[in-house]
Amino acid sequence: MSHLQLSQTDTPGAHTKRALRTAVARDVDEHAHNLTDWEQRYDQIASGSFEGVLQEWQSQGVQIFSESSSCAIRQSCQVWPDAYWFGIEARTTGMRINGRPVGEDVVMTRPGACEFELVTPDHHQIYGIVVQRDALQASASRLGCAPDWSRLGQAEMLKVGQAGLDECRHHIATLLALAGQAQGPGAHAALQLGQEAVLVSLLALLDDGEIEAEAGASFLRRRRIVSDAREFAMAQQECPVTVPMLCEAVHVSRRTLQYCFEDVLGMSPMTYLRSLRLNGVRRALCQGDGSQAVGSIGDIAAAWGFTNFSQFSCDYKKLFGQTPSAMLQARTRH
Repeated sequence: MSHLQLSQTDTPGAHTKRALRTAVARDVDEHAHNLTDWEQRYDQIASGSFEGVLQEWQSQGVQIFSESSSCAIRQSCQVWPDAYWFGIEARTTGMRINGRPVGEDVVMTRPGACEFELVTPDHHQIYGIVVQRDALQASASRLGCAPDWSRLGQAEMLKVGQAGLDECRHHIATLLALAGQAQGPGAHAALQLGQEAVLVSLLALLDDGEIEAEAGASFLRRRRIVSDAREFAMAQQECPVTVPMLCEAVHVSRRTLQYCFEDVLGMSPMTYLRSLRLNGVRRALCQGDGSQAVGSIGDIAAAWGFTNFSQFSCDYKKLFGQTPSAMLQARTRH
């Protein structure tokens, strides 16, 4: 279960309230739902027991957070409408946004109400800033910054200066630390100054940053092949999908399919699709009340295309660090 901590003077709620919340999750789905007002779906794609930690600060029209995860995740994300999201890795570790590797000195960005995909590696930490569009544009005007808003709304990555990026990271970490311990009559003013420092440093990056070129046609084709293969496999949920089946469905050779998946996701087609199906089983098991018998685990596994229960149980334990029955027993105890 998630463990929620709030400052003594704040309560969770709408963006009109100031609050810091810290949520610790032992399950990737639980972690996905901890970020306020986002639509997210997370799939664990690397082996190990999962732990996710979220620190989230909210104020009027602003959300600033730090998100850490122990295992690699494929994330489908969407933030609330009429806002901008900006993502900054705590340190460059090779994550991807919409299949594109995120290099050094990069700020990721997507507009609200627009689905995007992130793939994060093991032991990952990312800082996030979400700002209501009108509020960000008003602040930019007040500070004399002039980002290209039309291009920014289409961008995925901005190349920025190292010093400015480090300064923005520092202000985010400082604000979250201050919000976790701030008390007394001067706390409100200190937090307001901390939030302002984050936004000023962000706008400086947007003003001076260079919007990365859009993905080329060849990469977009590879990304579409991966997406089509995933959709085909999920539509055939009860069937063990093979590489020849995928090749036939998306009209490419085995070599091309392999290259597309490695280029866009950094892994082979079968490794990725097996992890999606295992996450589907885990999600289905977690929807129950924890009282399922081993037989029903087999039924759910079969419904996700696993015909060999012994092999399924081995693969499940390898990915999540525990057998399906052990996971259910742990949920029953809690």
